[in-house]
Amino acid sequence: MVTTPTRPTDRLPPWLAHVLRAQRGPVPWNAVLRGALAAAPLLVTVLSERPTAGVPAALGAMLAGINDRPGSRRASVARLGLPALAGAAGLLLGTMIATAVGGGRSLLVLPAVFGALGLLAGALSSTGPVASACGTQVMVAVVIGAGMPLPEPGPLRALLFLAGAGWLLLLRLLLPSPGGRGTGPYRLDGEREAVAAVYEAVARLLEATGGPGARAGRAALSAALDQAQDALAGPRLRRYASSAAERRLHARYAAAYPLAEAATALAWAGVPLPARVVEGPRALAAAVRNGGPCGPLPAPARAEAGSRALDDALLRAATAFDRPAGAQPGRRGIRSYAAVLGRARSAAGREYGLRVGLCCATSTVVAQWLHHAHWYWLPATTVFLVKPDLGPLASRVVCRAVGTVVGAAFFGLLALLVSGPYPLVVAVACCGALLPVATRHFAVQTAVVTVLVLSLVLLGGEPPASWSRVVESLLACATVLLVGHLPLPGRRGHTVRAALDTAVGAAHRYLGHMLDAPEDHTGRGALRRDAYRSLAAARTAIDLSSAELPAVARHSAGSERVAGALERLIDTTTACAVQLHRPTAGLPRSHADVLAAHLSELDRAWAAPSR
Repeated sequence: MVTTPTRPTDRLPPWLAHVLRAQRGPVPWNAVLRGALAAAPLLVTVLSERPTAGVPAALGAMLAGINDRPGSRRASVARLGLPALAGAAGLLLGTMIATAVGGGRSLLVLPAVFGALGLLAGALSSTGPVASACGTQVMVAVVIGAGMPLPEPGPLRALLFLAGAGWLLLLRLLLPSPGGRGTGPYRLDGEREAVAAVYEAVARLLEATGGPGARAGRAALSAALDQAQDALAGPRLRRYASSAAERRLHARYAAAYPLAEAATALAWAGVPLPARVVEGPRALAAAVRNGGPCGPLPAPARAEAGSRALDDALLRAATAFDRPAGAQPGRRGIRSYAAVLGRARSAAGREYGLRVGLCCATSTVVAQWLHHAHWYWLPATTVFLVKPDLGPLASRVVCRAVGTVVGAAFFGLLALLVSGPYPLVVAVACCGALLPVATRHFAVQTAVVTVLVLSLVLLGGEPPASWSRVVESLLACATVLLVGHLPLPGRRGHTVRAALDTAVGAAHRYLGHMLDAPEDHTGRGALRRDAYRSLAAARTAIDLSSAELPAVARHSAGSERVAGALERLIDTTTACAVQLHRPTAGLPRSHADVLAAHLSELDRAWAAPSR
């Protein structure tokens, strides 16, 4: 029996183990370069002897840099552009609020306004990752616009903010990706790599079939399909793919769907496969990267339904690679405004929105009562801290406190060694370059952002405030920690239950379609993607909740059993779909029995947490 060595973090409480955990991976040098170049508008304003005009531009670039994650250029338009528009609107609204209350000081009006805005922004933030970035930026910008004393009028601040974020987005769209292979238009570099990663994930899943890594391989394949789908489904000038290279890439992505289905069915069967089965998917991955034909593929081995489906999928893929049809993009279903508003009004949206509103109102009251020159730091910090996608609550509070102290100490030392605006511009450029790597751990990101913000404060004409930054951040940590554990009306854990409810509904739709219309491969593929994507979102919510302090984590007890039963049901549905991929095929009795058993298991697991 092979035993897994125990890591030191395994003996720690989950919330503390999360503090010591960081994302790994190669350094994104292209994002590092963009982050450094994002300080160019600030340098222009300093050279023009208008450094205060560069502060909103640098803030826009900084917030866009936090959202500058790996992916395709097309997907970055929404990921960077929409939050930038929300931030510009928030900055304009903040200056209008400050003017209305007479200089941004009020123990009653400002907390009430910020609390109401936090309630709305928090509820909308619960509808998706881009909406979360928009909600955060609009609240941060509203607070900064109301509190930061800059001479520029509100409309100009908003335009400068947009200019800074737009400059970073322009760099993202125009600069070629490093390591490009020189085949096809450079604008499709990210899309090509995302599609190639799908075929690589298929090969790794086939390689792991029959072993302990099969489950992780299936999850990796699902994530690769999600990323490729997002990369190809971003905004475009025309409704359909607009070039031969783009149509070819969409056809190759569509050809990966049957391969993924067959590989999932083989992994479900649990029988180890010969090593040569991975040669075909890896040859297809190489063809996607170099833009050429797939070349010879391994001979078929048609032993059982899963192997036959894999061979048929390889044959269809070879046809698509050598003579690509004008396939249309595999777009995700666009949610209507009514669906988005419905999710924002759900129990999960109301719970998160209420906590954001309470945090904003409480921190604003404390900040106004202290009557500090930098009072806006406290509510702006709470907006970042209350975001659940930054990790468990206790974990992000600890990271924020440590990162702020380290960043403020470093900036205090820097201020003693240098003087003048140009060293501050260099500091902002260095922080922008470090930001893409710093986002892998919240404490490191906090330290980098602290140095950047303190540099902008000096450039904006305000006095040095390293010590004040530490005090304000610690007060924000205490506020968010307190509000995050308040027993609000109703039950806790709405986010996990809402994610599981969505995943269960997607799984039942997938199962029903597989049984009612087994010949509809296109519709089944879309429903399968929705089922696996919803399952991944539910598991993310469960992992986040389980790493909270016990007082919060106990509200999602039993959710892992539901997710496990749901995963087995979706995998079994995929295996059954492979058995029914031909109109004359019938569902074997063994598969039907397993499917019925998993349905019963899901019903029992789903009912257990509600007792």
